[in-house]
Amino acid sequence: MQSEKYGRTYHYPFSPGTTSDDRINFDYWSDLQQIKTVVHTEKLDGENNCLSKWGVFARSHGAPTTSPWTATLREFWQRIKNDLGDLEIFLENMYAVHSIRYQQLDHHFYVFAVRENDRWLGWEEVQFYAAMLDLPTVPKIEIESTPGNQLLFEQKIGNIIGTAGAFAPIDTATGKPCTLEGIVSRNAAAFHRDAFAHNVFKWVRKGHVKTNEHWTRNWKRAGLKHEGGNHVDFNNQ
Repeated sequence: MQSEKYGRTYHYPFSPGTTSDDRINFDYWSDLQQIKTVVHTEKLDGENNCLSKWGVFARSHGAPTTSPWTATLREFWQRIKNDLGDLEIFLENMYAVHSIRYQQLDHHFYVFAVRENDRWLGWEEVQFYAAMLDLPTVPKIEIESTPGNQLLFEQKIGNIIGTAGAFAPIDTATGKPCTLEGIVSRNAAAFHRDAFAHNVFKWVRKGHVKTNEHWTRNWKRAGLKHEGGNHVDFNNQ
């Protein structure tokens, strides 16, 4: 196998956006108590893509992706592939509009994780490699030390998910402003690949996916706040 896909992120038990095939970490609080520093980032409504020396992959890593909304990302990969070594760069591909249209996007591709062999790199390393590639990271919401009160922690998450997030989201089904899609919480330190489920957690809003089987035929390119600026788009269509 050339590459292993991104691990399935377990939901917080109080996440309303779970579906029948989602997994829930009912012991999340015990896991959090083992984490010295927690980073909360915004979960964006894009496609999970991976850049490695083997190619550009979507959610499945069986073969490199050839989708039209990864065309410019694949062109970018051609320029950097020989510099990646054993690094796998995981990012949210925002090139195509999904269930949310963001009015204030600065870029089409936002890094959220980096893996090197069997190790998920720490958040500082993620930021370092993203900067080396001239890519932004997903919006950081907060960094906190080991949370000490479960009720207050869940209340805080609830307050955050009531906001719009960093990029002024619009619900494509209603055309109205909406809240952020979700939150991803992770251990700020590095951890082994096999410990993923104990170090990464998410909250997702209810009914967050509104796209259907016709989406790929009618997809639209997401507009950027500063078209022609510093973003990976060679076609500028």
